[in-house]
Amino acid sequence: MDTQAAGNVATRRILLVKNGFSRMNDAAALVTPASATLAPTPNEDVLPRRFSNFGTFGEALDYAASGNRGMNFHDPRGNLTRAYPYRELREDALVMARRLIAHGIAKGDRIALVAETGPEFAALFCGAIYAGAWPVPLPLPTSFGGKESYIDQLAVQLQSSDPKVLFYPEEIAEMAGAAATRQGCEGITWQHFATLPEGGAELPQAEPDDICYLQYSSGSTRFPHGVAVTHASLLNNLAGHGEAMELIESDRCISWLPWYHDMGLVGCFLSLIANQVSVDYLKTEDFARRPLAWLDLISRNPGTSASYSPTFGYDICARRISSQSHVADRFDLSRWRIAGNGADMIRPDVMQGFVNAFAGAGFKASAFLPSYGLAEATLSVTIMPPGEGIRVELVEEERLSGTPRDLSRPARYRAIVNCGKAVKDMVLEIRGESGAAMPDHHIGKVWCKGPSVMHSYFRDPESTAACLVDGWLDTGDMGYTVDGYLFIVGRAKDMIIINGKNHWPQDIEWAVEQLPGFHQGDIAAFSVETEGGEEVPAVLVHCRVSDPAERVKLHDQIRDKVRSITGMNCVIELVPPRTLPRTSSGKLSRAKAKKLYLSGEIEPFKLAA
Repeated sequence: MDTQAAGNVATRRILLVKNGFSRMNDAAALVTPASATLAPTPNEDVLPRRFSNFGTFGEALDYAASGNRGMNFHDPRGNLTRAYPYRELREDALVMARRLIAHGIAKGDRIALVAETGPEFAALFCGAIYAGAWPVPLPLPTSFGGKESYIDQLAVQLQSSDPKVLFYPEEIAEMAGAAATRQGCEGITWQHFATLPEGGAELPQAEPDDICYLQYSSGSTRFPHGVAVTHASLLNNLAGHGEAMELIESDRCISWLPWYHDMGLVGCFLSLIANQVSVDYLKTEDFARRPLAWLDLISRNPGTSASYSPTFGYDICARRISSQSHVADRFDLSRWRIAGNGADMIRPDVMQGFVNAFAGAGFKASAFLPSYGLAEATLSVTIMPPGEGIRVELVEEERLSGTPRDLSRPARYRAIVNCGKAVKDMVLEIRGESGAAMPDHHIGKVWCKGPSVMHSYFRDPESTAACLVDGWLDTGDMGYTVDGYLFIVGRAKDMIIINGKNHWPQDIEWAVEQLPGFHQGDIAAFSVETEGGEEVPAVLVHCRVSDPAERVKLHDQIRDKVRSITGMNCVIELVPPRTLPRTSSGKLSRAKAKKLYLSGEIEPFKLAA
């Protein structure tokens, strides 16, 4: 750790002590290097493991606090800066709960929290639940969009959730405070809140059918939908995690996923408490700067590891290591038992690239654990049985799009990934356009039903009624089943329909990615209307070429590649790097890309005549 980084860590620990988030009594320890004073919480414990069989989440935390496992927070280089056993989290959460009640927070009030990975957010989130309020995790600023865009995003989600107060770290007080002012709710830094009187209020009694929290999905920015999740729904889904992944005593989670996204919040925070698993955390922004620190943490775990990432996380690591040799000298991934994959379309070619890059470090392809889920189902709908790895089926594109085969062209295939079997108590159906259930191998809309399906969209009965029918949830995704396994094809709303023929944007994007120099997320495909009223595919592509003649050559190469896929001419636009927008969880947002392109906010490069 360099001198400046060490100073920052020491300062942060002192802040934590001032604000009542630390139980360390030795003041001298605050300025001693972390590795000399801190020990991580253990993997194994004498506390008997319970797979989330509790009535409320508060009961789950109470139980986890009786053991020795807990959270462990690390700096950008992977050095441990704070061990936070669940018993300390519970103590701090109870303090926060009484402080919230003393501040005028009542049962059922919403408490918005900017979800920075750290003990402050964890204690406030759990404290809000103990107080009977509904915590609402909201995103941190990203490198996309800038200050005003972030304020707008927060303000829209605050308007939707209508919280009594918004909590945020001091570092973003200007932006978060502006959003709170715009909405008319109170804005408080958690550093300031920790100095307010605690009070001695009695905590309300929670019931399983009470709302536990509100979750905004990663794409909900302009028209946000706050997913209301009850204690019973949450705990049922968390039990599904523990059972489906067959958690064992030596398992430890390592995570960089953001806590404002369902996979990070539910899968790598709440589930670990309810299933009593220790965890090592890197902040998401630290992973973005030093992705291999994630693999360093996994390598240092003496037990077995369970760690999740969207496809792009594996892709980044494989690309970072591609120019390095001797991976076995740096990493030991032989004990990585569960390498979870979800949150976006799973790319088998990318996952194979990760295997190729890290097999020398002991990584096994059988560790991959594909899954499928969404916030409206709390999180998980299906999870692959451990040890089965990634299994794919090659499916003709015509079958995927539901259009007749053009016999004049050779058949084209796409690899569709098996996303596993339904989790505990979840039932799946694939439905056709008529709404009737379809047999295996038939593509249709994915519907699911079970105790972990959301209660509703908060204060949005029309949207709730549109996707919840007789207890069944319309996921909005297309897929098919085979012998109880689910295969996901894509989002129904992303389908490009030209002259009655369906095209999946993923197919077009993947085709361009096969050209040299392109990465996943460099291409966005969608349909636009020409001046003559005709619908055509448009493809925006990040361009890193500066020579005008080379840009023209690249444009023509992309045009020919896309034409070979679609059979028609398309609008090809080369745009500056980092132009294409992403959701808060890092996924490409085609809908926003289309909006920004049509409004002129995305300006393509002008090509030489």
